[in-house]
Amino acid sequence: MIEPIIEAEDLELVLVECRRGKARWLVRIYIDSGSGVTVDDCARVSHEIGDVLSVYDIPPGPYDLEVSSPGLDRPLSRDKDFLAFRGKTIKIRTRESIDGRKNFTGCLVDYITDGNTGIVVVDVEGKHCRIPRSIIDRANLKYEL
Repeated sequence: MIEPIIEAEDLELVLVECRRGKARWLVRIYIDSGSGVTVDDCARVSHEIGDVLSVYDIPPGPYDLEVSSPGLDRPLSRDKDFLAFRGKTIKIRTRESIDGRKNFTGCLVDYITDGNTGIVVVDVEGKHCRIPRSIIDRANLKYEL
């Protein structure tokens, strides 16, 4: 519903997060472009998306809308994100344990698709960990100085 609005501004939708708070929803939208995102881009997109969400009553009830660039610790949520950032250091938190751990930090070696299954391959301290995308709770670039 919101992707055409973002694309009409020559921007790209990176991620949408919807979280229910005690009294309000939080709708967080990350946008990007090849030349970067300005505050004016975020404000313009926020106004347009806010209008659409209000018309369709999504989410139901009161909400706060945040539109921003992905930042230095960019979330990785799509197949193309994992492919584009091969060779970069990433942090992954999984919903299920893999070899007794749920947190992984290392170099993104590869992203493999096998039918409907995506596998993220991360070099963690010299060991290649194969992490099914279906159990990833959160993945981000790790900012390095």
